[in-house]
Amino acid sequence: MKDTATIKKMIEELKGLKTQNMYLNDFFHTWKESDDEVAATFAVAEILRAMREQNISSKVFDSGLGISIFRDNSTRTRFSFASACNMLGLEVQDLDEKTSQIAHGETVRETANMVSFMADVIGIRDDMYIGKGHTYMKEVADAVQEGYEDGVLEQRPTLVNLQCDIDHPTQSMADMLHVINHFGGVENLKGKKVAMTWAYSPSYGKPLSVPQGIIGLFTRFGMDVVLAHPEGYNVMSEVEEIAQENAKKSGGSYKRVNSMEEAFQDADIVYPKSWAPFAVMEERTQLVGEGKFDELKDLEKRCLVNNANFKDWECTEELMAKTKDGKALYMHCLPADITGVSCKEGEVEASVFDRYRVPLYKEASFKPYIIAAMIFLAKFNNPAAKLAELVDAETNRIK
Repeated sequence: MKDTATIKKMIEELKGLKTQNMYLNDFFHTWKESDDEVAATFAVAEILRAMREQNISSKVFDSGLGISIFRDNSTRTRFSFASACNMLGLEVQDLDEKTSQIAHGETVRETANMVSFMADVIGIRDDMYIGKGHTYMKEVADAVQEGYEDGVLEQRPTLVNLQCDIDHPTQSMADMLHVINHFGGVENLKGKKVAMTWAYSPSYGKPLSVPQGIIGLFTRFGMDVVLAHPEGYNVMSEVEEIAQENAKKSGGSYKRVNSMEEAFQDADIVYPKSWAPFAVMEERTQLVGEGKFDELKDLEKRCLVNNANFKDWECTEELMAKTKDGKALYMHCLPADITGVSCKEGEVEASVFDRYRVPLYKEASFKPYIIAAMIFLAKFNNPAAKLAELVDAETNRIK
């Protein structure tokens, strides 16, 4: 637990980072943020967490709304967004598209403006269809910008990507903050081997954005990142190119292999997670767009049959023994498909999952602070000064 003096030192270090371009801006993909901006997000998240530990209020809004739009099911991210907004003093209102006028044909432009009159942030999760999620988020962002410029909105709400078809920045950054804490600082990450691997799941159509988010972020820290998957389970080539470029700049490495065993060998971190092949997600998007739902059912059946060819892609005790000293950090965005618990055969053996349950929960616990940091940096041109003001005020969160 960090004391007040340590928090103030952290704030001083934050002053040395350039965050001006985050002010009044959106957070879409980690690779669109500078090294300083990524570091600042981690720093603010850590400061906010330390303030909560010291019972120091981080409430910076007297009123206002955080609008959540979830186009896919969610537990952790939904509650993390609500927690982040509440931490800063915002109330949350969920937009249910099924019960709103969107169901009657209301346009994105109109909806975005109508829900934003008192909104300071909009969090969107839209991850199921290739070429759709990020496009929708940009459309909402453009609409509220236009509304602000036209004088309809007194302030332009910040948009935070809570998962799209390309990236899951709040997840990958929470994962990285967990890694930073686990290894005792960002300076200890260089040369660490990360195995981001596909794993078998009895379900179909899991998004690509988690593995893409991991390879797109972890390669920035001088780590040796390996993406492993069966033949045909490719992610977006554009994101792999970003990972390659990041690795060159950071002094790390990036490669793709078709063996879970090779990826696990001497790994410091393993992240076995199922996803659907990029080509399948493209086909799925096209079929949904054309209303060919019978063909969609056939695609699902074909994919499940193909998945079943790779049931041996499971995180087992035997595979974990191949990692660095047999003690690699096991990670997952949750919920995991646990063999013999949540499914007959899945991504991970129950004994492995149970052994890492506490670290997994800690991994998830960073997400509210990451989201709050993204909002905070978008709302204050001088975030260090505002944080110092909160710490000096010493207003108790629990009175």
